[in-house]
Amino acid sequence: MPSNGTERLVDVLVIGAGIIGSTTASLLAELEPDWDIQVVDALDEAGLESSYGWNNAGTGHAGLCEFNYTPAAADGTVDPASALKIHEQFLVSAQYWARMAASGRVGNPGDFIRSVPHCSYAHTEEWVEFLKARHTALSAHALFADMEFSADPATLKSWLPAMFQGRADFTGLAATRSALGTDVDYGILSQRLLADAQNHGASVRLGVKVKKLKRLPSGHWRVLLSTGQVITAGFVFAAAGGGTLPLLQQAGICETSEMGGFPISGQFLRTANPELVARHRAKAYSHPAPGAPPLSVPHLDLRVMDGKEYLMFGPFGAFSPRFMKSGKLWDLPGSVTSKNLTTLLGAAKNGTEMLRFFIGELLRTPASRIRDLKVFLPEVNPDDWELITAGQRVQVAKQVDGRGLIAGFGTEVVLNSEKTLAAVLGASPGASASVSVVLDLLAESFPRRIDSWLQALREQMPHFSDTLNESPEDLATVRREAGAALKLHW
Repeated sequence: MPSNGTERLVDVLVIGAGIIGSTTASLLAELEPDWDIQVVDALDEAGLESSYGWNNAGTGHAGLCEFNYTPAAADGTVDPASALKIHEQFLVSAQYWARMAASGRVGNPGDFIRSVPHCSYAHTEEWVEFLKARHTALSAHALFADMEFSADPATLKSWLPAMFQGRADFTGLAATRSALGTDVDYGILSQRLLADAQNHGASVRLGVKVKKLKRLPSGHWRVLLSTGQVITAGFVFAAAGGGTLPLLQQAGICETSEMGGFPISGQFLRTANPELVARHRAKAYSHPAPGAPPLSVPHLDLRVMDGKEYLMFGPFGAFSPRFMKSGKLWDLPGSVTSKNLTTLLGAAKNGTEMLRFFIGELLRTPASRIRDLKVFLPEVNPDDWELITAGQRVQVAKQVDGRGLIAGFGTEVVLNSEKTLAAVLGASPGASASVSVVLDLLAESFPRRIDSWLQALREQMPHFSDTLNESPEDLATVRREAGAALKLHW
């Protein structure tokens, strides 16, 4: 591997400065102050890809409103397990962010997180029955005990005025509401966490790409940067979004050799009309249209970006062969190899529902998008809304029981057999679960150190990583203290 003569030896190299990479750097820089930690990112600022505010919904996924995480069985009962897990993970992240905010390490928390109620919205009689069952299943647990259900017109109008005050017929309409929801700007949070890592001694290089990754006989990794510099790292943590899978495959990571990547994109309608924004102070998630995949769940969200309030509605499917928003048109075809071709073909064959959905989305007209918006807002002025393109997500295609399948709308983790490289692939809900995801990978990678790390963290966060659903008193304490530190209405 050639270099320009400058080489550097580091303990840990973090590739990617989004929410996962910046969280990793912040944690390790504090827990191991004597380690030499290097962070590199191809973009000129942290958190500009999937973590950037306009490239995601900013929901702070916590299982409060997303239909995806509460599947129904044939008898109509709802399984709350995924929602419980995600909410526990979100509270781990919230405790970490709160502790950072309380000590002044991430600036004003109001810059990146704020209270916004989370609502689920059903608009057919069949889905109203599901929503009732969902509420019953979730509210039986301490984590969701505050969740309210209503089909009463007056209550719905008070919760979501813009959506319900203009309606006369409330047949087949219902909603749930939780005041514990948040709106999170993961781009700003990534920047704050990365700055904290730097303050604790980590080195950061932005606008620098990793060109080549190679494992040495010693077990170390030799990394060639776009500047020509070579870094030798004892451990590599790759969290470069859509750029991660190609990098791992180039490095010969056998765990990823048969994996493929299918990039998807999304578009949203956005408005800054102050009268409309003033009447919708929530994130309202609904159910997918008949035949649409779960990732298409429509939602009308209050968003705050750079101190300005907006509403976003979508997502509408879009397609680009780029693996990152800043990537190249050759990313998808260039990722096909003799080892993953069968996986990709199988995923295409077995994923016809998703393919049909995206083909239909590409044929959409502006009028059809407005029709969908009217399901949420009875009165719509199209001139108030503009269409924006969100970030790229690379869905992982892998072999499951001998079949090529899209792995699902979630986070895939990779750990090489020598436990010297860890990586995060996929998409939601990685941002809200970022601290849990990172800690789980660090536990696998550094089994001899994780107990002392957790002990150090729990000295300041006594309930960190506890199962709070099993202890309502501890849950109340965590919410009270974290809410106060993050300036949330908890």
